[in-house]
Amino acid sequence: MTSGSDSGTAEDGRVTGEHTTAEDQGPGGPARTPKKPRSFWKELPILIGIALVLALLIKTFLVQAFSIPSDSMQNTLQQGDRVLVDKLTPWFGSEPERGEVVVFHDPDKWLAGEPTTDPNALQTFLSWIGLMPSVEEKDLIKRVIGVGGDTIECKGTGPLTVNGKALDERSYVYAGNTPCSVDDQGGQFKVKVPKGFIWVMGDHRQNSRDSRYQQADKHHGMVPVKDVVGRAVVVAWPINRWDTLPVPDTFDQSGLNAQPNAAGLPVAPQGIALLGVVPVVLWRRRKQ
Repeated sequence: MTSGSDSGTAEDGRVTGEHTTAEDQGPGGPARTPKKPRSFWKELPILIGIALVLALLIKTFLVQAFSIPSDSMQNTLQQGDRVLVDKLTPWFGSEPERGEVVVFHDPDKWLAGEPTTDPNALQTFLSWIGLMPSVEEKDLIKRVIGVGGDTIECKGTGPLTVNGKALDERSYVYAGNTPCSVDDQGGQFKVKVPKGFIWVMGDHRQNSRDSRYQQADKHHGMVPVKDVVGRAVVVAWPINRWDTLPVPDTFDQSGLNAQPNAAGLPVAPQGIALLGVVPVVLWRRRKQ
């Protein structure tokens, strides 16, 4: 029983917000002292560690930045552009679709003879956690023209056909280029894409060493789906070139599909990343 003079109890029995001191507790009562919050400088390493772990997880499973090293995708992408690549949907079984711009690992020495850069320690670390485009990985970026089961053909200067349907490529093929290249090195072709592979071509058709010119490799110019890193969804840098990378309308024409494709995950990777941050914020608030 407490007397009505106790400062820690209201008249209706509810505990007030006042702190109870050792003198108020009486003989043998435990004295409570308020927990002193940690200083900013002590919490800073923890916050930096959380940020680095989140950045590494996002880079590994959600989104990664890549730098465009050549002109093979002009004018859709310019040399020096930074693009964000969705790495999430492949984890759920989604495969590349026609018209998408994708990043993929070098299938069979496509980049042999290309100059390479020697990054310093800081660049290597920032690339590792995803805060800077990688300069060491052997990756390429092209547009998917055909998927498993498709028959793709180039005659003369074009148009390029997929399963007998002509593609209208004026919205993305480099101005002044023809859809097909007239040469005896691979520009004239008719191929059938096997299951588990894709056929890719650059938007700058007369300046792209793509599937057409790699038909002598072990995959006959095809790119294994397992080597695809993800789909490029946004041009993030420079600011004046910020834009999305949608699938051109010509790939939606009726009769183009030789078979149904795997559907993409309808959730944007940026939304998943945001959901990953929320639990950390709530945890921090509960600890305070």
